[in-house]
Amino acid sequence: MRNLALSAEVVSTLPDTTLSRTALDLDENVLYAVSEGRIDDGQVEVRIWRIPETGPSTPEMLTMFTTAASATDTRDQVAELRFLPESRKLCILVRGGDIAMIPIDDEDPVPEVEGTVESGILAAAWSPDDELLAVVTGEHKLTLMTATFDMLSDAPLFTNELGEDAQVNVGWGSKQTQFHGSLGKAAAQAPTQKVVGSSPDDDTRARISWRGDGAFFVVSALSQSDPKYRPLRVYDRQAVLQSTSEAVPGLEHALSWRPSGNLIAGTQRFGAQEGLGAGTEGRHDLVFFERNGLRHGEFRIRHEELGLLETKSAERKWGYRVRELNWSSDSNVLGIWIEKDDGDVFQLWTTGNYHWYLKHEMAAPTSSQEPGRFTSILWHPERALELTLTTSSQIIRRTFALETWNSPTQLPNDSGTVAVLDGAKVLLTPFRTQNVPPPMSSFQLSLNQTRGVPVHLALSPLNETLALLWEDGHLELWDLHTRIKPGPGKIMDPTSVFSADVGGCHRQVVFPPRSDTVYLLGPGRHGHDRDVVTVVPTSDAKAGPRTIELPATNGRLIPYARDAESVIWQARDGGLFEGEYDVHALANQTNASFVPAVDLELGAGSASPLDHDGANVAFPEFCSDVQAVYAEQQDAVVGLAASGKLYAITLASGTCRTLATNATSLVVASGFVIFTSSTHEAVFVHITSLFTSEPNEQTWERRRVERGSRIVVPAPSNMSLVLQMPRGNLETINPRPLVMEVVRQDLDAKNYRKAFLACRKHRIDLGALVEHDPAVFMSNLKLFAEQIQEVDYLNLFLTTIGQGSKDHAKTAALCDALRNELESKDLTKYVNSILTAYMVKTPADPEAGLTLLLRLRESDPHLVEDAVKYIIFLVDANRLFDTALGMYDFSLVLMIAQHAQKDPREYLPFLRELRSLEANYQRFRIDDHLKRYDRALRHIHLAGGDRFDEAVAYIEKHRLHELAISIWKGSERYNSILEIYGDWLFERREFRQASFVFVQAGALSKAMVAQEKGLEWQELFDLASQTGMDQEDIVAMGYRVAEDLVSKKRPAEAARVLLDYAQDTREAVIALVQGNLFSEARRVATLHEASELLTDVIHPAALESRSQIAEDLEEMKEQLRKQLNRIRELRVKKLEEPDAFYGAEDDLNLHNVDAMTDISMAPTAFTRYTVAPTTISRTSTKKTSRSKRKSERKAGRKGTVEEEEYLLKSITKLVGRFNATQGSFFPPLQSDARQLLPHLAQFTPEHAAEGIALQAELEEFEAEFVAAVDEIWTPVAKPVVEDGEQEMFRAMAMGAQAQPSDPLEKVPKPDPKGTEDWRMRVFV
Repeated sequence: MRNLALSAEVVSTLPDTTLSRTALDLDENVLYAVSEGRIDDGQVEVRIWRIPETGPSTPEMLTMFTTAASATDTRDQVAELRFLPESRKLCILVRGGDIAMIPIDDEDPVPEVEGTVESGILAAAWSPDDELLAVVTGEHKLTLMTATFDMLSDAPLFTNELGEDAQVNVGWGSKQTQFHGSLGKAAAQAPTQKVVGSSPDDDTRARISWRGDGAFFVVSALSQSDPKYRPLRVYDRQAVLQSTSEAVPGLEHALSWRPSGNLIAGTQRFGAQEGLGAGTEGRHDLVFFERNGLRHGEFRIRHEELGLLETKSAERKWGYRVRELNWSSDSNVLGIWIEKDDGDVFQLWTTGNYHWYLKHEMAAPTSSQEPGRFTSILWHPERALELTLTTSSQIIRRTFALETWNSPTQLPNDSGTVAVLDGAKVLLTPFRTQNVPPPMSSFQLSLNQTRGVPVHLALSPLNETLALLWEDGHLELWDLHTRIKPGPGKIMDPTSVFSADVGGCHRQVVFPPRSDTVYLLGPGRHGHDRDVVTVVPTSDAKAGPRTIELPATNGRLIPYARDAESVIWQARDGGLFEGEYDVHALANQTNASFVPAVDLELGAGSASPLDHDGANVAFPEFCSDVQAVYAEQQDAVVGLAASGKLYAITLASGTCRTLATNATSLVVASGFVIFTSSTHEAVFVHITSLFTSEPNEQTWERRRVERGSRIVVPAPSNMSLVLQMPRGNLETINPRPLVMEVVRQDLDAKNYRKAFLACRKHRIDLGALVEHDPAVFMSNLKLFAEQIQEVDYLNLFLTTIGQGSKDHAKTAALCDALRNELESKDLTKYVNSILTAYMVKTPADPEAGLTLLLRLRESDPHLVEDAVKYIIFLVDANRLFDTALGMYDFSLVLMIAQHAQKDPREYLPFLRELRSLEANYQRFRIDDHLKRYDRALRHIHLAGGDRFDEAVAYIEKHRLHELAISIWKGSERYNSILEIYGDWLFERREFRQASFVFVQAGALSKAMVAQEKGLEWQELFDLASQTGMDQEDIVAMGYRVAEDLVSKKRPAEAARVLLDYAQDTREAVIALVQGNLFSEARRVATLHEASELLTDVIHPAALESRSQIAEDLEEMKEQLRKQLNRIRELRVKKLEEPDAFYGAEDDLNLHNVDAMTDISMAPTAFTRYTVAPTTISRTSTKKTSRSKRKSERKAGRKGTVEEEEYLLKSITKLVGRFNATQGSFFPPLQSDARQLLPHLAQFTPEHAAEGIALQAELEEFEAEFVAAVDEIWTPVAKPVVEDGEQEMFRAMAMGAQAQPSDPLEKVPKPDPKGTEDWRMRVFV
């Protein structure tokens, strides 16, 4: 539903010439044109002109030459003009037969004739890749040449062969296969006489057209038979005939192959004349063919809209004829060059949903004597909507843009109207009310056919007013009277409210934020060198327009609704200018007649660049679609360029930022900038984010849309967005951002019902009603309940709230508040909603709901019955049954069971048994059944003392000891409960806690056993003294406790027990030296005057400790050397054979094979580094989880990838062990060098020698250890890769994300040196 809008026009004039052809140099952006003139002696003078593409400039004549004219064709003589970028030459083919080449880079280019076709050239065309030249000669031969004019083929054009892909007629649908009734078979076999001829308007010239990829070309030429007709012959790049079209009566000379390749376009005449197609007289169709020559659709040329003269000329039987057809380079626009008696017209057509729309019409400029004629038409091969037309003395370059003309009206009066131009009709559809797919529409506004096609139209942002602008300055305003609400009556009833001929030349109409003014944009009276904005008052037909002169040309007005006295204009380079005019002067204008703008003095208004801090505000490039954005007191403009980049400029700061680089369409609605992208997403950017310093794209909401979708129009009131697919059909979506914007507005207005229904319809979480403003919503719960009175709606709301992720406490508060409000309104009406409020809370409160039912049971039993059925729907029936049972109300239990359809055999025996029990014991049984053990224990306690044994068993079964202590505290059974608790703690080996409980219970013997087991020896001997234990028993207990303490590596405490309670000095010293506490052992021996212990116990223990340290050092040294050698081997292998080390593919020839499945290929050792999930990991999840611990144990196994990392961690642990040996970390239970060396120095010479040797061994190992660690943690330099391709293939085989990290980065370097205080300087 897009329209072609004229975006720019550049006109270059060459007086006293006759232009015939143009060509483009895409590298230098230069346009070349040729003009020709007849000389008396049968020669033609050809001049070549050079015109830069950057803008209007004086054409420069490059060179000229004279050649022979065609003897048979007196019309234009240049058959083909082409710029060849490879040779940097201009190729000219003249109908007289000469082929000239002009080197344009020479200072004085001289044309060189490369060759001559003696019979002349009837048609010629270069292939799109400039490698082949197809020529139809005067002898009706088809010649195919290379770019250097080497002959590839030269064969007759007319042949009886149909080509390699000739059609096969099997007779389906033909006359021979039809039933003819009484006429019999003779009628079926009778030959059909059908004359196939050409059109009287045929120009008799041959035509050649290439397909866009250059693989095929088609030739159209009048046959030599009588009557003559035009078959289409398709050839390949070797000039081999592929197919010939069927004979089409009335097929004309116009020919153009669509660049995309699916259609070949031509024209066909119908009428009663012999040789024409059978049809209505005057019918003229544009017909399509496939490559195989078969017809493929058509559409009618609207000759009634051409404004033909009543008197027809002899040259053109119907008053007009189609001169040429031209496809745009993107195959989206078809140009039809129509030659009328009173001047030429060029039409642009587009298609959608199998309908062809007439989008633009341009008449050739007329002179005072002759009607305007075009001489050539050329589409730009790269810029799809750029067109070059020539007349005899002018070169006209026009650029178009695809625009969607939709209504910018705002809430609540938005109609979503879209206008589609189709010739002299405007197709209007208000999408707020009706969604009519194109090519249909809600209303067709018929225009004056004699005026042609409007160049632009616009819809007012204030009301439903449509402005239509013609290129000659004619302006019409229509009030559409659009019905925006449902109901009977016309959807539209347009009436004309204004019409005037402003004069001049215009290309854009824009509505300002005033209902009595429109803006027109076009070139001024000084020509095409600058643009002028014409401010046209529409309220008073006598008032004249004002003008605002702009500094350049070919810009675009931006609809800016903030200021009624200014207008923003975008220059061609993206710069923004603001034009101002005097509204009061405009209002006071009292001209008696409407004065055309071209007759006014320029300067009534002025335009100046928008700037910020001296810097001009501008887009980086010209944006064809620009829309203004308003947020409170801040303004911005958002522009979409042809490159797909979406820019946003904040007018206050002048900051321009890029929002997207792949946008395809743009619209501003409901507080969002909405655009679609080439990744098939609709993106919603909140307007406020445009005014932040750094817009966060993560906050932009996105929605997937169909491939190639573009935005047609938003309908904010309907919360909808209309998209059009590439094939033309429409899709209406309701994006969440648009829905939520309307919901927020309704919530702010406290219109809760409308907001609720919108969320319900569009499946929006109803929690949004609360989250918008929780405090306001809670304070307006009464209004919410009044607006939403349906019980089902309230139940849906409460259920959604309960299932949401909101804080449970806030959810419970909301449910309780709404429940209270509903209870106060009507308890019986809203009983289901009240029950829902109880059940959706977390945790649910079914007991409170059942309590409510008990309250209502007496007053309204039928209501309670329905409520029970409903609550069973909300909560599991078994849970409700248990809840009712826990309320100890058997009537309620029976009601739930009956409505839940439970089997009576399941619950009746149990209920009968419960009824027969005493009340407290009955509740104990119920609580035990419901696993409410705490309450059950309390009830069995109330059941009496005769249930104590059962209570004890219940305590032990469910481990309720602490609760039992609180229940029986102060009773005669209290100590028994404590003793039971102590036994349970003792069994769990919590000896310390058990001893305290036993003491509190008075079971001292059990307390002493627990203290001895827990090695609480201080409390143990204190309690033994209090109980009066015998001395012998105390000594025996001391030996036992000391032995246990030594085994638990507590030698100092063991020595204290032996000294204090066993009075055994020797055993105390032995315990100390076993713990390497030599200083304490010597002190105890000296204190108790037991010097013999020094030689008998301490000296041998010191030598034994020295031997143990030596063994540890030897073990560590062996481990270090083995692991160092293994690390060296691994690193050599990793450098020399990385594939074998990492387990990558051996065959590097398979680097581009990605069809690997979990069946045909097992995972390699390198797969564990891959980040992306694979089929293997998905199908073997169960196996991986089952063997996880096993895999962890395998980590570090020899030959695995993790082995090096495992070795580094092992050496790190070894460093920690060595440092502990030195004493850097001083463990209390390990006799190391720091504790041993001072005593070795003080004992015998033998001990001193051993100390010196031990210190030397430690120093030697330390030096070796430091050197090894430095070597291991030094990164290895990678070798230079000689074969880069092999290395690349290896990296591809491993995978881009499969590169493992260096183990040195994972394991930090340790320091084996430690501190120096362990050394004995006397040993140095």
